[in-house]
Amino acid sequence: MYVHGKNVVKELLNSDKKIHKAYVLKDFNDKDLIIALENKNIVINYVDKNELDQLERGNHQGIIVSIPDFEYTSLEQLLENRKERSIYVMLDHLEDPHNFGAIIRTCEAAGVDGIIIPKDRSVEVNSTVMKVSSGAASHAPICMVTNLNATIKVLKKKDIWVIGTDMYDSVDYRTIDYNIPICLVIGGEGKGMSRLVNESCDIIVRIPMEGKVNSLNASVAAGIMIYEIKRNRG
Repeated sequence: MYVHGKNVVKELLNSDKKIHKAYVLKDFNDKDLIIALENKNIVINYVDKNELDQLERGNHQGIIVSIPDFEYTSLEQLLENRKERSIYVMLDHLEDPHNFGAIIRTCEAAGVDGIIIPKDRSVEVNSTVMKVSSGAASHAPICMVTNLNATIKVLKKKDIWVIGTDMYDSVDYRTIDYNIPICLVIGGEGKGMSRLVNESCDIIVRIPMEGKVNSLNASVAAGIMIYEIKRNRG
């Protein structure tokens, strides 16, 4: 997998993730990053802009690295170190890599214990997700499961409360006591949570809105909810 951007590469170097090779613009001006790559004995290929553009069309900032495909954490590993007030985030068929990357970045910053995504009809960790997350995907435990409803049953057996987000048949998100182990469910773009996932939740909460738009971007909603949980816990 190719990933790009200065911050992403810096985070990969800090996380000791394996980097196969680096492709760097001939007049690349970040000498510290070059030194860091050399110190890790990573092969550096100096290329022109056209060659970089062929590898990655996005804003690569003059550097692209080749890394192994992303390794997902198993559900068992994710729940192995469950704490008294763990926070997990489940994404119900999110499809936009920009939303996914932004959510990963927020989760990593807030100390969320893990992210759960479904295997089918969902965005995976790719170069865009890595770039938008500013490399946070290198540090965040992300678990890919076959079935969200079956996963929710496993979570409940571990005494983890499943809290969904929806505008209908829900309570104000500020009225809940979050001092319990929680899995926060964020629905996909447009459709929100699927019916079965919705019905499996212990509590459904909403973020009140006073404007004419009746929904928030998934990554914004996730950020508000995650930090409300943190605030509520003091």
